[in-house]
Amino acid sequence: MKEPKDKRTKAYKEWKKKFDAANENKSEGLGDTIEKITEATGIKKAVKFLAGEDCGCDERKKMLNDMFRYNKPLCLNEEEYNFLTDVFTTKGSIISAGRVVRCINIFNRIFSAKQKATSCSSCFVSNVYNPLKKVYEAYK
Repeated sequence: MKEPKDKRTKAYKEWKKKFDAANENKSEGLGDTIEKITEATGIKKAVKFLAGEDCGCDERKKMLNDMFRYNKPLCLNEEEYNFLTDVFTTKGSIISAGRVVRCINIFNRIFSAKQKATSCSSCFVSNVYNPLKKVYEAYK
């Protein structure tokens, strides 16, 4: 969903309301999912009753969310954005080996992944190039 450019418009306010509502209950990672399950089953109330209000659940939830994120990429920095602008706007279908490595490094950082370079160009396109392009296009 693209954000309307003018924040004073009715369209922007409607988009913002829908966007906030759609993302309100989405889990960031495993910690959020476990919290939802424990709330739905009543386990969370029982633990809070037995262990007290500070049972360590919030710290555990944050740790699990950080360790097991649900494919939400980190933000590109300015240098990465400028590099990807050059990659995605350059005419031609050949990407140099140095650019492939740089794309993989950016991909690994923003997706917390461990992708490695291979000689398979279709693997690079489907596993690295296309997801990076989606993230890049979200900035437009």
